[in-house]
Amino acid sequence: MKTLKINEKDNVAVMLDGDLRGHKIALDDIPIGHEIIKYGYPIGHASENINKGEHVHTHNVKTNLSGTLEYSYNPIHYDFLSEPKRTFSGYVRENGSVGIRNEIWIINTVGCVNKTSEILAKEANKKYGGECDGIFNYVHPFGCSQLGDDQKTTQSVLKGLVNHPNAAGVLILGLGCENNNIPVFKEVLGTVNKNRVKFMSTQDYSDEIEKGLELIGKLVVYSKRFKRQECDISRLVVGLKCGGSDGFSGLTANPLIGKVSDKLISSGASTILTEVPEMFGAETILMNRCVNKDVFEKTVCLINNFKDYFTRHGQTVYENPSPGNKKGGITTLEDKSLGCVQKSGTADVSDVLEIGESVKNNGLNLLTGPGNDIVAVTNLTAAGCHMILFSTGRGTPVGAPVPTVKISSNTPLAEEKPHWIDFDAGDAINGTDLSDNLMDYILRVANGSRTNNEKNGYREISIFKDGVVL
Repeated sequence: MKTLKINEKDNVAVMLDGDLRGHKIALDDIPIGHEIIKYGYPIGHASENINKGEHVHTHNVKTNLSGTLEYSYNPIHYDFLSEPKRTFSGYVRENGSVGIRNEIWIINTVGCVNKTSEILAKEANKKYGGECDGIFNYVHPFGCSQLGDDQKTTQSVLKGLVNHPNAAGVLILGLGCENNNIPVFKEVLGTVNKNRVKFMSTQDYSDEIEKGLELIGKLVVYSKRFKRQECDISRLVVGLKCGGSDGFSGLTANPLIGKVSDKLISSGASTILTEVPEMFGAETILMNRCVNKDVFEKTVCLINNFKDYFTRHGQTVYENPSPGNKKGGITTLEDKSLGCVQKSGTADVSDVLEIGESVKNNGLNLLTGPGNDIVAVTNLTAAGCHMILFSTGRGTPVGAPVPTVKISSNTPLAEEKPHWIDFDAGDAINGTDLSDNLMDYILRVANGSRTNNEKNGYREISIFKDGVVL
């Protein structure tokens, strides 16, 4: 049986073959109550005596996690090697932002017009689809019957989507009687380019499909003024995400993403890490890399506020990993989190963002929000990510409105699901450095190469909700 000891401090190793691939085995006798060490950090404690060579998993390990904590700032900053100058061909918008796609998006103010937007997208693609990079609609159930912060969150996410530079033009589609009606949403949006953004309340027209197609036609004409031109890689914003993780995610795909995140940041680009609950147990790694004390304090609030969200709803903060994660060898939330934060590389944390906020400080940004895959990729898109690097060990077809690069943690998954997986990180388990290969792939995507989620129509959104629905 082949095993891998990740860190010299570890008292468990990961099994690389057999029926328990990705699971852990004890390297020494571990008495009850003693820490289980993986990645050099505790992932829980032994709930019973564990013998050397024994399988270490949920049956004999318990989490160490609890509620909110106090933290101290102990800065750790890493030096980066300079990266060669890289460029990509992007679409420079009239406001100076840069997109990597030239699409038309239909953004619904309310769920009541979801089917209308689906019909419009289908008919518009028949009529105009060959004249731009495609016409896409994004359905959600909200925009009405919401109160307080939920309504604001919905508006913030939709605003981020409207402003996304991958959309050359946007049709904002409303009903007319919803809380988030178009006049109200216009106040949230502020000033917009009237050539780029069109509005339509479906109650105002006898034939809303005919009117919608007319407005989309104008947006398509507007989109044609944009042509790809050379842009510096520093203009890119890349999201970092994992889903359907297994015991190899923290060994191959996530560290690979971390290396690439460092390369992007060294070139002046920005990356965004989200999934706050999957930072629990590994948060001090990020806190100590904060660029200054202010960002450290914001990170402490990010973590403790999300723990409060759990306890406010009567839930334990460690109610994770998922059944699929556990089957793949992930035992506790600390185990999952220490693998998850590998995606952040070693860069300084430059800022912390709320849902709907976009990058103000280049570098590594942390974004509030849950680990739920569709909510997380929506939040990353609303924050302005041009594409998302999405690692997976179990596999998932989920895709964002932007190119979603699926990176497999193991080669069997890539071979089994070639229509899901874009890049295989499996060979990293043998020490192969795939970071230059992945960087090249990212630039191909930025230049227009389509990812599997784009080819197969896997595009969707989901909006975070925390309160009452009327």
